[in-house]
Formats: sequence, C-alpha cells, structure tokens
Amino acid sequence: MKAHVSWDRDLSFTGTTDSGYKTVMDGNGNAISPMESVLVAAGACSSVDVVDILKKGRFNITNCECELEATRAEEPPRVFTDIHAHYKVTGEGITEKALARAVQLSAEKYCSVMLMLEGKVNITTSYELV
Repeated sequence: MKAHVSWDRDLSFTGTTDSGYKTVMDGNGNAISPMESVLVAAGACSSVDVVDILKKGRFNITNCECELEATRAEEPPRVFTDIHAHYKVTGEGITEKALARAVQLSAEKYCSVMLMLEGKVNITTSYELV
C-alpha cells in the first residue's frame, strides 16, 4: 500500500492512494483534519467488520451506523486518549448476542485501525439494535 500527500496551499493537503482515491485534509477547518480522518477511519474499519460478520452469520442487515466520540490530550502532541464507538444496527432477525459478538470481534481481533491504536488509546464500544 502506498500513498502520496501534496501541499495545496496554507494548511491544505491532498492525499492520493495507490488505488487512485483522493482526500483533501486541512489544518484550518476547511476540510477534514488528519485527526478527524483517523477517527472516521476507525469507525469505518470497524463498521466494515460488523457488517461482514453479521452477513456471514446470515443476518439480514439493512443499516449500520457508528457514532464516535474522542477525547484528545490537552497538550501537544494532542493525541487521542479515549475513543468510544457506538454502533446502531438495523435488520431482520439480528440478535443482541450476535451484534455484541460482531462488535467485540471487530474491536479485539479484526479492526486494524483500532488495533493500531491499542495500548495508546482507551477504546470502548456500545451498540443498539434499532
């Protein structure tokens, strides 16, 4: 995997992945910030796992949302100290037990973004069937 980041102007940068996708990031609030992108990446990565695990369990999942809340250190470097991910899942026949297992497996075994942060960031999860 490769990526290229180029400076556009001020504190704005464009990242291009080797698959050709582009993301604009900005340190002045004119686009997603690098730290916001890490938070979104954790939620997206984990949500992919939750959906995939439930689909493999033959559950009819119709929607999955992940609401994330993070706390950052007060002093530089302002790293994340805590992240909480709350999953809202809709579908037919999904059990509380199956959803709990999917969330746990994602956070503890499969989500590479969350696992990269492990030991540095306190990550907690919760979930609800909608």
